[in-house]
This record gives sequence, structure tokens and C-alpha cells, in this order.
Amino acid sequence: MSTVLSASPPLRIGPIALDTPVVLAPMAGITNTAFRRLCREYGAGLYVSEMITTRALVERNATTMRLITHHESEKPRSIQLYGVDPATTEAAVRLLVEEDRADHIDLNFGCPVPKVTRKGGGAALPWKLDLFRDIVTRAARAAGDVPLTVKMRKGIDSDHLTYLDAGRIAEDAGVSAVALHARTAAEFYSGHADWSAIAALKEAVTSVPVLGNGDIWSADDAVRMMAETGCDGVVVGRGCLGRPWLFGDLARALGEPGSAGPEVDATLGFVAQAFRRHAELLVEFFEDEGRGCRDIRKHVAWYFKGYPVGGDTRARLATASSLAEIDEIFATLDMSAPYPGAAAEGQRGRAGTPKRPALPDRWLESRDVDAAESSAIAAAEIENSGG
Repeated sequence: MSTVLSASPPLRIGPIALDTPVVLAPMAGITNTAFRRLCREYGAGLYVSEMITTRALVERNATTMRLITHHESEKPRSIQLYGVDPATTEAAVRLLVEEDRADHIDLNFGCPVPKVTRKGGGAALPWKLDLFRDIVTRAARAAGDVPLTVKMRKGIDSDHLTYLDAGRIAEDAGVSAVALHARTAAEFYSGHADWSAIAALKEAVTSVPVLGNGDIWSADDAVRMMAETGCDGVVVGRGCLGRPWLFGDLARALGEPGSAGPEVDATLGFVAQAFRRHAELLVEFFEDEGRGCRDIRKHVAWYFKGYPVGGDTRARLATASSLAEIDEIFATLDMSAPYPGAAAEGQRGRAGTPKRPALPDRWLESRDVDAAESSAIAAAEIENSGG
């Protein structure tokens, strides 16, 4: 666990003042209301929804409308949108604002998933400068007093970087902050994030906060990123999988006094309690005990990484269908088992390998959008996540 302490000024995103300069990155199937509430119990920060597609929101898809609903305890309410059409994105932002459904809106331009980039969406989109400018400008105008931010990647690959141009365009369009995942789409989640790119963006974008994302597995990493790059805050994704108390560590390292929850001892009992609380919140979110217990199964390996929890026990947890069954399994464990150190640290979640990004035909030949590309982009608005 982190022992590094560092003073950090409060982060302001428009009118929102954050005692801890930390943002939870949207992750599909992970950052629902239950997980956001759990993370918030450990430490202050900005907790963003799963990525919401603008078309589904405008069409008021039932599942989408459920995903944008926040628990009454969630303040500020933060929603991330994925859109490729300027008019649809503008309409989605206006819906959130006029119906008072969000206190902060983020736009995702970082998704590296091939079925998105091959149609010109996600991390591929900022290559088309006018399209990117149109989307962000219209969204910022529709947001009004609600702060709008942008999250992006370095670019498509090392030969087609977009982040400096995109950062300046977003700043000029009136966004309240920009966040950079310091990898290209080609890198996916492999290798090491290039924190020097965050420093370069901080030099290029001077009037709004710049947030850094990539390879923050501990509070020490966050402190180091801010010191090395000069960024104003950090965005945490995979590092909190199976360890929502990371936000407590971050609040103690970077936040104002009182911004963190209870101290973390990370014994097996502490971890089991967090897992059980997560399952309980999922049951409440889904309003279905069976579904909530099925959803927590994907988190088993993350929570118990490095701990003396055998394969048979993990398999039982991964098939438990009720909270009572989870409790029965936990009763067989030695809850006094200490934090295992390095075995529980490091990378978690997907990594993948570098790959050539899938793009529309002739996408890289021009930074303008032609008629054929416009048609392809329209088909890119599908449910996916990443960044």
C-alpha cells in the first residue's frame, strides 16, 4: 500500500471543486452506480458513469436511461458520452442539461476497439480535425453552465498523433478540462503509457486543467505522474479493479484532510468486506439478487489477486447466486491473512498487444471527412467502451 504523501491543490472543473484531483475512468460493465458508490465510500473524487452512446440516449433506450440514473448520494453526477455525429451529440448533451441529469459531462475520443475505429469512431475520430471541432464546439455550447470535458488518446499510432491538435481545439471550443490516456490506439493497453505526452499536452493547453491517465496502479504512481508531468489531476481506470480502496489511498496522498474514508489494512478480511459490499450494492442496483451476484463474479480474480484464496474457493465465489452463499464461502477463510505485498500489486484488467488499428479505407489520406467517410462514421455509434 502507498506511504507517499504529497500536497496537491484542489482541482476545479468548471464550477466543480474536487478535494482530491482524481477521476474514475468509465469502464463498460464496471463503473455502474454500484461500483461508483463503493469507490466514493473510500475517498473523494469525480466518479464517471459507464460510457453512454449519444444515439441511444437521444432515442431514450430503456437500458441507457437506467445507466444515466444516479443514486441520490452521488454528487456531483458525472456522465460520459460517446458520439460521432455533431447534431446527435449536441442533442444528447442538451437532454442531460435540460432534464438536470448531470453536473458534469465528458466526451470520449479514446476508444481503441477495432469495431469502433474501423468506422472512424473513438480514437480514430480526432484525426478528422473539422469533425472533432464541430462535435466538441456544439457539445460545449449545449452544455452551457454544466462543465464539459474531453478524454482522448495520443492518436492512432506513432505516425499519426492527434492529441496536441485535439487538446488545443477542445480548449478553444470551451471545454473545462482535457484528459489524455498516454497511449495510441495501436498500443491498445499494452506496454507502458508515455507520460511525457501528458507533459507536452500540459504545455500546449494552458487555460484549463490537463488530466493524466495510464498506468496508475497505486497512489505512489499518481503522485509521481503529477510531479513528472505537471498535470492537474489523474484519471484512474484498471488500477481500481478489485481494489476500490485505491481511492482512499489517493485521497490520503493527494487530497484535502478529511477527503479519505477509513484507513486501509488490506487484510483478507478487509478485502472480503469490500467484495461483499460491492455485491450488496449490485443487488440493490439491479433490484435482483441473482443478477447482482452474477455480476460480481467478474471481479473475483481482481479482488483476491495475491491472497491465499484457492482455486476451489474462487470457483465457488464465481458461481455463487446469493449473498448468503457468499457469506458461507467467506466463513471458510482465514480473514486475518495479511496483505500479500507485491503479489497483489501491479497491472490488472486487460492489456492486449499492439496491433494495427482498423480504420475506414483511405482514412489517413486526409484530415477532412469526405462523403463516403461520413456514411461510415454514422455507423460507428454503437455501444462500446474504452479509452
